Amino acid sequence: MKNPIIWSDFPDPDVIRVEDTYYMISTTMHVMPGGVLLRSYDLMHWEIASYIYDRLDSTDGQRLQTENGIYGKGMWAATLRYHDGEFFVIFVCNDTHKTYLYRSRDINGPWKKSFIEGFFHDCSLLFDDDGRKYLAYGNREIHITELNDEMTGPKEGGLDRIALVDGPEYSLGYEGTHIYKLFGKYYMTFIHWPKGGRRQQAFYCADSLDGEFVGKNVLDDDMGYHNSGVAQGAIVDTPDGDWYAILFQDHGAVGRIPVLVPVHWENDFPVFGIDGKIPLEIHVPSTRPDYVYEPLNISDSLAYEPDENGKIVLHHAWQWNHEPKETDYSFTERSGWYRIKTSDIRPNMIKAVNSLTQRTVGPRSSATITVDGTSMKNGDFAGIGALGSLYCMSALTRESDGYYLVALKANPERPQPWGSPKYIDNLPGVVTEKIKIEDPIVNLRIFCDFEDNTDLATAWYEKDGQWIQFGEAVKMQFLLDHFMGYRFSVSMFSTEECGGHADFKNFVFDAPDENN
Repeated sequence: MKNPIIWSDFPDPDVIRVEDTYYMISTTMHVMPGGVLLRSYDLMHWEIASYIYDRLDSTDGQRLQTENGIYGKGMWAATLRYHDGEFFVIFVCNDTHKTYLYRSRDINGPWKKSFIEGFFHDCSLLFDDDGRKYLAYGNREIHITELNDEMTGPKEGGLDRIALVDGPEYSLGYEGTHIYKLFGKYYMTFIHWPKGGRRQQAFYCADSLDGEFVGKNVLDDDMGYHNSGVAQGAIVDTPDGDWYAILFQDHGAVGRIPVLVPVHWENDFPVFGIDGKIPLEIHVPSTRPDYVYEPLNISDSLAYEPDENGKIVLHHAWQWNHEPKETDYSFTERSGWYRIKTSDIRPNMIKAVNSLTQRTVGPRSSATITVDGTSMKNGDFAGIGALGSLYCMSALTRESDGYYLVALKANPERPQPWGSPKYIDNLPGVVTEKIKIEDPIVNLRIFCDFEDNTDLATAWYEKDGQWIQFGEAVKMQFLLDHFMGYRFSVSMFSTEECGGHADFKNFVFDAPDENN
């Protein structure tokens, strides 16, 4: 199989094995449901098993009811562990500044939520052999803190130390901690970024948690891709005793994508890669060779019916952009369609409430949607977009003299977000082409080209059975305000008067060159 193993945004992975099954958790920040859990039987092919939560705290920010929502914040870099028949997930939330603990005896939930007193950045959980529990965490300074038996906070009088301190020669100090006890020793591994260099992976070892951790950078490879170093993630063993790491690599606008790295041990210290390089083709024997995986992205008619509890359950591939406003959408008011209603004024697609999203996929992928805008009001926009800082949208809009197709892009006068998580885009999108139409039922498409960091999104519409590109090609960028790879987004928003609605059906996803 080709490596990277998934050409889509699954950053900050933590990976465990329970008997013959591998589980991976990844950062999901501002999208809901959050805390995606993936399952595999060979470390190469993955499917979505479940999510940790549907809603987090339902704050105004998480509901996209504040000026900037929680873009670039939310749930980061979780630790996943299995201990005494129970799964544990711990992460911090960068808008609430809390540390969350979720636990369940079933990977599919339900998950019980609680909090750990303190803020433990990029933490990793260790259950020691004597039953004591520790978190390793930090940035540049790596701390180890013992938790109390209830895991509600630090243990009074327990171990609390700084295990490592990085020097000024590194632009990004130790971060993304993963801690393990193996072969009777304690190991920690991190991302590490020398000034003037690229991301690397570091590994350190100690005979005890209060002893000296000694180690080095163990991987410095970009797989021939734009000097983008592969780093940050977890190690895991197979039932046969082989070892692998799953790390991530920046791949431009599509996001941070998982890479599988073979690992072997020499004198109880890991050696990453083959002769220091990550193989571009990799194979791991499957524990269930006949298993058929659910795809990570799907096409979907959007025809949903309530279950026996009266609840609409969407396919795992879908996540909302922020927590949805339940009074402003429906799958039942018009059978076979997804309806978005508006109850306030929004300037652009980034601020649109109730947007349904799926990850984009490299090297190329597209998403198509049918939109019925009959009940839209003047100034409404509805369609399909590539959602990110510099968004692109193929949309239907209504004006006083009728309906138009428009290609939208982010306003170039928007503030630049470099280094600032407080960036706010309140500007209307720029229309790069506008076409008068008579029929308010249209088929629209967004096409994304991520090959070799091309990172171009284009808008399309269907006419007489032919697809026609219109508007400008938009250069997508992975920027710090969103801190997430681009997503296909089914969206509607009102810029003049609220109270209208648009209906959507027949979402079609296509990624002809997808790795798996």
